[in-house]
Amino acid sequence: MSVLLEESKTSDDESEDDNSQIIKSTITEEPVNDHHVFVKEFTFLMSTMTELRCHHINRISAKLYVHALILISLLLKSAETWIPKRSHFLIIVNSYRKIWNKWKRVLQLKIHSLKDSTIALLDHFLAIRLKSGHSNVLPSGLLSPCPNKKRLSVADKLVIPNYSSREMYEKMFALGNTMYGQMTAGSFCYIGPQGIVHGTTLTVLNAARRHLGTTDMRGKVFVTSGLGGMSGAQPKAATICGCISVTAEVSKEALEKRHNQGWVATIANNLDECISKIRHARRQKEAFSIGYHGNIVDLWERFVEEYENTGDLLVELGSDQTSCHNPYLGGYYPVQLTYDESRIMMHEDPIRFKNLVQESLRRQVTAINKLSDLGLYFWDYGNAFLLEASRAGADVGRDESATGTLFRYPSYVQDIMGDIFSLGFGPFRWVCTSGCPSDLDTTDEISANVLEDIINEGVPETIKQQYNDNIRWIREAKTNKLVVGSQARILYSDQVGRTKIATAFNNAVKDGKLKGPVVISRDHHDVSGTDSPFRETSNIYDGSAFCADMAVQNVIGDACRGATWVALHNGGGCGWGEVMNGGFGLVLDGSQDAGDRAQKMLAWDVSNGVARRCWSGNNNAEETICRTMDQNKSLKVTLPNHVQDLDLLDRALQE
Repeated sequence: MSVLLEESKTSDDESEDDNSQIIKSTITEEPVNDHHVFVKEFTFLMSTMTELRCHHINRISAKLYVHALILISLLLKSAETWIPKRSHFLIIVNSYRKIWNKWKRVLQLKIHSLKDSTIALLDHFLAIRLKSGHSNVLPSGLLSPCPNKKRLSVADKLVIPNYSSREMYEKMFALGNTMYGQMTAGSFCYIGPQGIVHGTTLTVLNAARRHLGTTDMRGKVFVTSGLGGMSGAQPKAATICGCISVTAEVSKEALEKRHNQGWVATIANNLDECISKIRHARRQKEAFSIGYHGNIVDLWERFVEEYENTGDLLVELGSDQTSCHNPYLGGYYPVQLTYDESRIMMHEDPIRFKNLVQESLRRQVTAINKLSDLGLYFWDYGNAFLLEASRAGADVGRDESATGTLFRYPSYVQDIMGDIFSLGFGPFRWVCTSGCPSDLDTTDEISANVLEDIINEGVPETIKQQYNDNIRWIREAKTNKLVVGSQARILYSDQVGRTKIATAFNNAVKDGKLKGPVVISRDHHDVSGTDSPFRETSNIYDGSAFCADMAVQNVIGDACRGATWVALHNGGGCGWGEVMNGGFGLVLDGSQDAGDRAQKMLAWDVSNGVARRCWSGNNNAEETICRTMDQNKSLKVTLPNHVQDLDLLDRALQE
């Protein structure tokens, strides 16, 4: 197994002193006797734009404490089988520029000589800590925690707030002091695109219910863009919902990959062909996915022309999943340039490229606005599309109020998923460490049965639909062929569901129904895991959307209650400096201790966020936290005293 790092040339803004510090930071991690070799190699690599392959990674042979062994096996399993943009290579680091100081490492574990690694020293009384500062993420030592508590603590990309800017990121990354912050992958729980398929499925289903007034999506058209990493999940999710999806992608390689994968049914190579396929699918009312090879701006503008010429509005739902949190380094491609032209200009003439991106964003928004006035429902998918469009001067109706930022179009959290989060439902996930598909089948059956039992016991109507959606999801999951890499699954559940599923999994391990332990986790994009004013906390309107306390408190609380590992990150999703997020992993090995820790930790992990959303004024969250307090008499949450007389404030201010 080998690792590919996509290496790009060091920024021209970096001085000779900066480059010297980069080299110094890197070789500090290597034996002194080897410094003269590494200096020559790294100096050469800094001056090139070549691709690198690391040394061969040998298999683990050391006998480790079971939790540490499972952690490392998860790392290797996801690394071996995760399908990256270039499927014939293995990419295990994800940053704007991959600096050589990650070469020959899987998260700095030095697997090729594992017996000398600090990981191999883990026992019942030791834990490893990963942090930023050098090598981006480097084991900084072994500590002595309480027995049977967390085994790994990850805190990286955390930067003093005034310096958490895009400009500072470039320099700090080059110096080896930080890296681009991912989310769930940062806590070693990335399970491929399955998570975003499920999230997109729920988003589209609920968008249709709320804005189209239907659960029957046959013949309805959903238009979006991006078929790269997570965005490639969009056509798959739309097909599961039963609608027609049209996804624009400028990279022919990415588009053909999704087509060959079976997630895109057909490819349209020009606008005329695309419109023809849309009209045919609408007449047939079939669930159908179209991949348009071209720029999304051209497509939106063509929809406007079609309406003006024929009176036909050919799209009901729209969104965007281009990586606008990184719009000037490949996250967004301007309509004025070809894909290859963009790849060149973004490096050779970055100022002109930025201007073209912003002009393209303005054109895209103008077309969307016209269609919206005609009946299109459009939402921001939390990828900073509207934020960057507003910065470009597009007419997105940005309103800076005392309680946060509002745009003409809501984010999907504001309008759809936020209320679901406030009910306590979020992306709960698990990995079968045996690697056996039969174990995943068993856990699918267990989880579906648990959710059905909960409904039969009686649940409020406000959450019954969420349970039913997820029972349908889990029953169809195997048929939809969602596994990429680890034998893993995701579903949305609340605190009651998560706790009962975890307990059932632990009992199944104890009783021998499963061949190995199960690791439970969740996406950071969850009820409590992330503070992000343009996504996860965008529906919090009391002015606290920009506070990052919830994510930090969640990690601390999970660690205190026995998570096997915890992680806290800056960045991911909406971009570096725009979000704070954290996560956990908990190994269910069939022991009573594992069951007890799951009960305690999951209660905190969900209720922490529901309580925060309740205080901000969300009715769903208040209903949920009150119901949770009724179920657990030891839980005491301060409830808001709502202002009944809304004129009271106006009168007070006038006086």
